[in-house]
Amino acid sequence: MSSAWSNSTLETYGSGLLVFHVVCDHKQITEPDRAPAPPVLIAAFIATLSGAYSAKTINNYVHGVRAWHILHSLPWTINDPEIDALLKASASLAPMSSKRKKRAPFTTALLATLLSQLSLSTPRDAAVWACATTVFWAVARIGEFTLPRLNAFDPVQHVTRAGMRAAVDRDGRAQVVFALPCTKSAPNGEDVYWARQEGSIDPQSALENHLRINNPALADPLFAYLHHGKLRPLTRSALISRLHQAMSNAGSPSLPSHGLRIGGTLEYLLRGVPFDVVKAKGRWASDAFTLYLRCHAEIMAPYMQATPAVHESFIRYAMPPVR
Repeated sequence: MSSAWSNSTLETYGSGLLVFHVVCDHKQITEPDRAPAPPVLIAAFIATLSGAYSAKTINNYVHGVRAWHILHSLPWTINDPEIDALLKASASLAPMSSKRKKRAPFTTALLATLLSQLSLSTPRDAAVWACATTVFWAVARIGEFTLPRLNAFDPVQHVTRAGMRAAVDRDGRAQVVFALPCTKSAPNGEDVYWARQEGSIDPQSALENHLRINNPALADPLFAYLHHGKLRPLTRSALISRLHQAMSNAGSPSLPSHGLRIGGTLEYLLRGVPFDVVKAKGRWASDAFTLYLRCHAEIMAPYMQATPAVHESFIRYAMPPVR
């Protein structure tokens, strides 16, 4: 049953369960009284963490305790409205240090700046640039194309060169498709894709350059690169470190790694791609997608003009369905 959650989720839930037992120990709650956990205990758990942790962290920890109950077939008799109210209260009490700044996106201009600081004839930079452009134009997560550690490669979980294929629609439009074996939201895998772009930040050219210089085998990690004569998987930390270094050399502020996915989302929206199409491409399953509509006036500008016809696609997306 543990396979119902991704490894990263289980790690977070494990931390929450540890904190839950620490709180119980501090309050001298006996083990038989911890599971199944009564509503008053979960409420006390949330109240104890409020003011010390972010609301998101507390929410994850509560879900970790819930998952623990599910795994052990224990009843979860929690009053959801009460818990929701407590979690909402915890958000207002969260310390400022726990609140992240809004994540700035990469833009096509910043990608061009980044490119100016890379040497695409070197194996590592060739892999970094190919990976960065693929993540951007596929609206993917960095972790879907990199490894957490050098020795963590598993073809069941990580994309290989064999997982890449060319596709053409019935009108002759070409795209490159990447079969991700396992993702956080799709344990059985899913596809992401991009098409050739104009200019220097074309992912097709970046990928072809990487494959020409590093030439990983079909069974190797897609963005593995030559290091002292041997192929080395591209890790998340190596990619982010090189991106930060290049941006620093260009005199630009470093952006969070998630900024590539945000940037790809914004670029397609600014091109006028319909909201629901971009949401599907980015595999956004929650309302988090709507944050990009609120935070960037450029996206909304065409839908705020005097011409009613311009509003139509936005209204279809934004208005609630008729019940």
